[in-house]
Amino acid sequence: MAIDGLIVLDNAGRPIVQTSFQSTSPAYPLIHIDAYSNALAKVSRPEDVDPVLYVAGIDDTKRSACCHVGCGGLRLLCPVSGDIDPLFALAFLRTFIDILQEYLGHVSASTLRDNFDVVYQLLEETLDSGGHPLTTSTNALRDIVIPPSLLNKLLSVAGANISSLSAASSNPFASPIPWRKANVRYNSNEIYFDVVEELRAVVGRNGVSLSNDVLGKVDTNCKLSGTPDMLLTFTNSKVLTDCSFHPCVRLPRWSRDKALSFVPPDGHFILMEYRYSPSSSANPSTLGVHQVPVPVMVKPSVVINESGGTIDVTVTSRLTTRAIEDFSLELYLGQGAGAPNFMVSGGGSWAFDPRSLTLRWEMANMPASSSHSLRGSWSSSVPHPRPARAFRTKFAIQQHTFSALKIDQLRVSGEQYKPYKGVRGRSLVDIEWRW
Repeated sequence: MAIDGLIVLDNAGRPIVQTSFQSTSPAYPLIHIDAYSNALAKVSRPEDVDPVLYVAGIDDTKRSACCHVGCGGLRLLCPVSGDIDPLFALAFLRTFIDILQEYLGHVSASTLRDNFDVVYQLLEETLDSGGHPLTTSTNALRDIVIPPSLLNKLLSVAGANISSLSAASSNPFASPIPWRKANVRYNSNEIYFDVVEELRAVVGRNGVSLSNDVLGKVDTNCKLSGTPDMLLTFTNSKVLTDCSFHPCVRLPRWSRDKALSFVPPDGHFILMEYRYSPSSSANPSTLGVHQVPVPVMVKPSVVINESGGTIDVTVTSRLTTRAIEDFSLELYLGQGAGAPNFMVSGGGSWAFDPRSLTLRWEMANMPASSSHSLRGSWSSSVPHPRPARAFRTKFAIQQHTFSALKIDQLRVSGEQYKPYKGVRGRSLVDIEWRW
């Protein structure tokens, strides 16, 4: 299974980074750029373009597909052909974006232009000429490709002495463990676990959840010396299903004891991802899409007339002990929308984006059990306004997880120190409210 190559477009649709595409004609990457540009011209918003686009080919003999994702105003295209799953290409694109963020921090057209040499070195190491992913672990890549910050220091100190650059990476893959560096040392040994869960739901006009899903991950930041061997146990691991793990996790131990045994990578990594499933001890009649309660209640009222419409929406927090942070509510008002006139009560502020024609209501903090409302009207230059049929709400809840997943114990062997352990939970919510 292989992919054809990689193309990076700037915000104007111009290619700034591109693999060689040795096995194809020079026009092959261009027709995929044109396919994405044509699809973009047919929609009002870039996010409305399908993530996988069909490409007929130059002579209709080699049909292909163009998989693409966005990041920092850039668009990464991955042409694929033959018997290949597009999810394979999309997964590689996401992985390559994570690598760029690890190396460059903020990924944009300017940072890529300033670090062309590093970006192309990363492409050479992560994707071979046959389109097969190679080294995708940042810990292993740092032994081969010097990060820009270290490279700048070497250039400034050594005066661009190539011998000093080669000495910094003269022993790649020195560690017997691919995902962990050799001879790692820290003055204080610490490891932090962030349990992040995201609720994605669709609520119908009657206030009943039509779909309800909770996806979670254990985001880890490891700053431990040597080569520690760790055993992590949870208090209620039975609520986790469809789990995926970092390559460092020993799968037989999880299958037998529902415990994570691993030698951690150095730095940031995702230890595991999972889907929250209600406990088997719950009432069978309550299982299904309505199992996870929605943390807020939204009561929308939208009236459309020939010249525009009115909106009256009330949001009430169902949480009794915790506040909701970074709350936002959006509604696309349709073509020709303008002259918005709204008023909020209870806190927050509203804004209208004339480019995306979207009304947005934001609140930095919503206290527990509080209620807030947005009322107003807008006009339209088209005779029959067609706003979106659903509001979209997003917010975060600190120190809270829907699954109530908790770390029971962390054991470290192979090293003499006792590390400091930090654990915290956080929930993200993305709900579509139909009216």
